[in-house]
Amino acid sequence: MPAPRPRRAARAAALALGLALAAALTGCAADSRPPAAAGPTVSMNVSASAVDSRERLTVDGGTREYLLHRPAAGGSGPRPLLIAFHGRGADAEHLRKQSGLDRAAEARGMLLVYPEALGKAWGAGAAPNSRRPDPDADVRFTEALIAEMVRTGRADPHRVYVAGFSNGGSMALRMAAQRPDLVAGAASVSGELPTGAAAVKPTGPVPVLIVYGAEDHVRPLAGLPDPGPAAPGEEPITATMSARESAEAFATAAGAGGPAEEGKPGYDSVTWQPGPAGAAVRLLVMHGAGHTWPGSATPPPAGFGSVSTALDATGTLLDFLSAQKR
Repeated sequence: MPAPRPRRAARAAALALGLALAAALTGCAADSRPPAAAGPTVSMNVSASAVDSRERLTVDGGTREYLLHRPAAGGSGPRPLLIAFHGRGADAEHLRKQSGLDRAAEARGMLLVYPEALGKAWGAGAAPNSRRPDPDADVRFTEALIAEMVRTGRADPHRVYVAGFSNGGSMALRMAAQRPDLVAGAASVSGELPTGAAAVKPTGPVPVLIVYGAEDHVRPLAGLPDPGPAAPGEEPITATMSARESAEAFATAAGAGGPAEEGKPGYDSVTWQPGPAGAAVRLLVMHGAGHTWPGSATPPPAGFGSVSTALDATGTLLDFLSAQKR
């Protein structure tokens, strides 16, 4: 498969089970609408640690938290930055263990940030609701994180990447769709673009990789056009388009060529060749896999399905992202 070039994508019962499990540990939602032009107020409080720290960022008058993993070696200049969003019902530490991103990112000299969502869910789509009246707050939080990492000289503004799992994967796609001027590449595992009233549409060329389980019953490969009512006290679940439609939306925005499909051992690969802007889009569909992170050593919750061992999603997405530069 061509290497991406530097840059200038069972229902009712299964869903009910999946959403209940998602509330317990991990899952999905989605929330687009450009935030106000005025930037957020930012202040920092850093915990002392040689490599890892829990840090705080004041955005819009409120305090947000994130985990920061800094490579132990390799110089002190600006580094590639990866912002990794956890799934619905989970937290930063869970994604850290689930994905094994720390070691893989360190081997590539990447600065790694795991933000914490408010209420353990990301506003990955555009529509407000009773639990999330400001659907753009997480976009501003992410913008503030990027600005602070760049301002302090820790991150290279031309190599800022976003990734995530499930609802966090949808959040990564939202940032790529709405902020192509900030994001050099995006990767989503088990997360799709929102649709309906909360729809998010790509606004410019961004290299995108989507990894999905063919047997995902929590967030189906074919999309979730009608998620139904949320459980009592839970934030409404946002409707999504299919994984392929999500990839196609980014391919269209990038002016990419037609899809090239290829069967691999354990998964199917679809690649839209880079258009004039050089933004490749790829979709990998894992055979027999559920709502899980391929290659993860962390067992998923009961009912989430199988973990594919056909490839290591962590290494695959980092290889894809590290080849991109804005």
